[in-house]
Amino acid sequence: MWRRRAIGWLIISFAGLLLLLGRLIQIQLIDTETFSKHNVNLLEESVRQRTQELVIDNGRGNFLDRNGTMLTHKKVSVLVLFPFLKKIEWDAEKVSNISGIPVHVLKQAVEVAEKPFAYGDPEPYELTTTQRDRINRLKIPGVFAIEKKFERSDVPAEQLIGLTGENPKELKKRYPNKELSEKTLLGVSGLEESFDEFLLPEGKSKLVYHVDGGGAPLFGINVKYVDPANPFYPVNIRTTIDKTLQQNAEQLVDQYQIKKGGLVLLDMEDNSILSLVSRPTINKNDPYNDSGMSNMMLKQQIMGSVFKTVVAAAAIDHSLDGANRLFDCSKKINGKPELKYNYGMLNFTDSFARSCNRTFGQLASELQKMNPHLLEDYANKLSLTGSVGWQGDVYHTNDFNQLADEDKGRVFLSDEARKDANLAAMSGIGQNEVRATPLAVANMMATIARGGDKEMVRAVSKIEYKNGTTMIDFPKKSIKGDNISPYTAMKLQRLLREVVMNPNGTGRWFKDLPYTVAGKSGTAETGKYKLGQQLHNKWFAGYFPYDHPKYVLVAVNLDVSDSEGGVNLLFADMVKMLYQKDHGMK
Repeated sequence: MWRRRAIGWLIISFAGLLLLLGRLIQIQLIDTETFSKHNVNLLEESVRQRTQELVIDNGRGNFLDRNGTMLTHKKVSVLVLFPFLKKIEWDAEKVSNISGIPVHVLKQAVEVAEKPFAYGDPEPYELTTTQRDRINRLKIPGVFAIEKKFERSDVPAEQLIGLTGENPKELKKRYPNKELSEKTLLGVSGLEESFDEFLLPEGKSKLVYHVDGGGAPLFGINVKYVDPANPFYPVNIRTTIDKTLQQNAEQLVDQYQIKKGGLVLLDMEDNSILSLVSRPTINKNDPYNDSGMSNMMLKQQIMGSVFKTVVAAAAIDHSLDGANRLFDCSKKINGKPELKYNYGMLNFTDSFARSCNRTFGQLASELQKMNPHLLEDYANKLSLTGSVGWQGDVYHTNDFNQLADEDKGRVFLSDEARKDANLAAMSGIGQNEVRATPLAVANMMATIARGGDKEMVRAVSKIEYKNGTTMIDFPKKSIKGDNISPYTAMKLQRLLREVVMNPNGTGRWFKDLPYTVAGKSGTAETGKYKLGQQLHNKWFAGYFPYDHPKYVLVAVNLDVSDSEGGVNLLFADMVKMLYQKDHGMK
């Protein structure tokens, strides 16, 4: 009996040893780089336990402005010190003389350090190129002057560029065939998300040294520089943003206390975004559960009287704009007396300049009787209701979209509404179910200023390899579909200019600006109330200079009371700032 029991225990022990051996083989030889469901790289982790490192560049691609300036990060020449300096004699006085940092401050920083650090981080102490070279010529072990990549505390156009974060589950879902560390940063919004696949790191650049259990150097005091050494990666995403203009625009938006809204500035020459400001800002403490994550310039909004531009285009083409035809602007859209905005009898041009609701509600009803789809057709001709961001085939990606989180606009939601004359009238003044993004409104103005040709809006002009050569170019592209005629565009241009030049026009505040402006105002009822007051969306959308259009600008203040403004002042100051920039004025 005891012999049988002993044999049994021997078999169990042997099986256990085999299992342990198998597990050891799995850990040491088979799953060394993708251990467990978390794909832990055991080789990297074992090395990490006996090394200390300072990451110089995380390897993720960079965003540049149109002039090549880094937007999300900055590269700064900094002094790097390693903690093993506290265990050796080093010439801190020479480093102090070159850098300007007092000797006792340097030594104190090293004394409390547990790992390599850039002096002054998170607000790094910046060295000049000369200082950097002189410090490196000292060849003091554990003392380096390098150019390190730092994240900016204030990122220009932060909602347009977007955020990154760690998400192992999403990483595996998005890139099932790539071997990536769980700690790989993913783009989770904006251009960071759209261009994520191009931005993925090949590896980190870092300074590394090996330590024993007590943190002392294991192999003397040799520090090794580790770099993927790839001349092509990481790539640079060259945006169309002008960093200086962007920062100035953000200051103006905040100056005029735009809490929800912002502006879009387009370059007419290549139909690209020069500046985009969205408020509220992102809450850095809780970015993923915050309304500031939404790019308000890409989200559909109630647009109010700006939509009268679409009605005007359809009315022109269907001969409803006769010079001798008068509209009774002493009445509201429903026929009741207009007490606040009693303009009397106005012709088509004056109705547009003064933004008479009665005129455009009536015209919309007449157009609806001709064809229930006319308002939608013209909104589409003016690039107001579809996606306007750049789309196209890029490498193996079909229909790549630069602005993946862009909303589409709309005029009606249902066929019943489309066929209802009263709802058509309300739609004619940009109420009811009419919605559009501020970006699409800007593109409508660009379409008119260009003579009717619809073009996609670019936020990125190209992707560049690390060595500066072009990887992918994003050329100018037309938007498919019908256009308005050059004649209709010309008539709309004159109407938009009349808004500013008419003594009673809703844009008369812009008459004396240094650039000649054409545009359209809008005040939309939102159906929301605060402290018993109806809230509005306030707009001004236009282009300038009128004779030779160079810029398109849309400014919008969302969910504000009737007494709140800021849009006109913001628009005017942007025009002045651009004029001064173009003419070399400060």
